[in-house]
Amino acid sequence: MPRPLLLLDVDGPLNPYNAKPHRRPEGYLTHRVRPASWIARQVKWQQRPAACVRPLRLWLNPEHGQALIALPYDLVWCTTWTDEANTWISPLLGLPQLPYVDWPSMHHGDPDDLHWKTRHLVAWVAGRPFAWVDDELTERDTSWIAIHHPAPALTVHVDHRFGLQPAHFTTLAEWAAGLAGAESV
Repeated sequence: MPRPLLLLDVDGPLNPYNAKPHRRPEGYLTHRVRPASWIARQVKWQQRPAACVRPLRLWLNPEHGQALIALPYDLVWCTTWTDEANTWISPLLGLPQLPYVDWPSMHHGDPDDLHWKTRHLVAWVAGRPFAWVDDELTERDTSWIAIHHPAPALTVHVDHRFGLQPAHFTTLAEWAAGLAGAESV
């Protein structure tokens, strides 16, 4: 059986963007980046030339890269950053290039009030076991996945003020170990 997937959101879990302004969480470093999607959104919203768009501030903990690699999962970007996560996030965390979920649309409404990623992710993982780390998950998403996904799945809600914490890594490691243990029985 293949390793489970670890679906990683960036903003919230890896980049605690909603931490107190100008007060980076302990262990995090500040980075200023200019992804093309960020520039395009700012040009559209602020109606100013690309050269005048301020860089996006990221807070990333460099220890998270090795901690993620050490987990028994196949890592996948599950973020609006899509492939730009490989350009801007992977190098800063010491991660390799990762596959990413390519969204058919983003931030759309859902008739059952699910997160806009939920239905597409369940289809995208194609029956594989997965853990999903995101700051916008709700119990509704977890329940829907349990009913509509044929394999084990774990949803891990991360507070966007604090990002991934040691307890999250413990939860992910224990869940994957439980899968491996169940498989060997």
